[in-house]
Amino acid sequence: MATVRIPLQVSGQSDVGVKRTQNEDSFSIVQDENLYIVADGMGGHASGEVASQLAVSVIRDFFKRTGEDPEATWPYKMDRSRNYEANRLITGIKLANLQIFEKAQSDPRYKGMGTTVAGMLFVREGAYLAHVGDSRIYRIREGRIEQLTEDHSFLNDYLKMRPLSKEEIENFTHKNVITRALGMKDTVQVDINFEVPRPDDLYLLCSDGLSGMVPDEKILATHERYLHDINLVTQKLIEEANAAGGVDNITAIAIRFTGEAA
Repeated sequence: MATVRIPLQVSGQSDVGVKRTQNEDSFSIVQDENLYIVADGMGGHASGEVASQLAVSVIRDFFKRTGEDPEATWPYKMDRSRNYEANRLITGIKLANLQIFEKAQSDPRYKGMGTTVAGMLFVREGAYLAHVGDSRIYRIREGRIEQLTEDHSFLNDYLKMRPLSKEEIENFTHKNVITRALGMKDTVQVDINFEVPRPDDLYLLCSDGLSGMVPDEKILATHERYLHDINLVTQKLIEEANAAGGVDNITAIAIRFTGEAA
């Protein structure tokens, strides 16, 4: 099945950060499928790294298999309220969830492992955004930044009930507790949205090692300063996160839509 060629500039980078010794983030740029994935693993003794790597590889392999053979059997039934490509992205993530869960159940070394995931799939009509957990997707358009995903976290659930000051958020006891991730159960709910890019829009997929250290306004300012070079955007954002403390692994994929889809 021929893949639609989308006019994109893409850069992806990952860094262990200042405080960690192991990078449990993973990312994948699958340009043949216009697919971009960031995953942030969790679990001791390197199992977070296993979970995040498994997530990106399962999703990537599912897309490769279904791209080569549109008649290939899927592990889940299609949701008839969604089109083929939306179902394809959701199914890839659900399949990754199941494989992570089963691996964690069958091997004591990986008990309790899991991972977040944020993915974008560009198609002729626009782009699908899917996520589980607190890895984020931002859009920068005409000098404004907007978070397009909603964190699946205890903090975000609390903020829906009661606003907190910046200081209260910083000191929130369960700030890093996420309420949904791949590998927690044998099934998972995937949030998915559709976006119509405009020329010069920039989309940023990132782990919370970036979003937790660099405020939105600083992400925007860094982008505006280095917008001439997509590779510098990701490089400088990672440098900003490390300069702010680098307490976690940092991963970013920057995607600039440069024109109308082919």
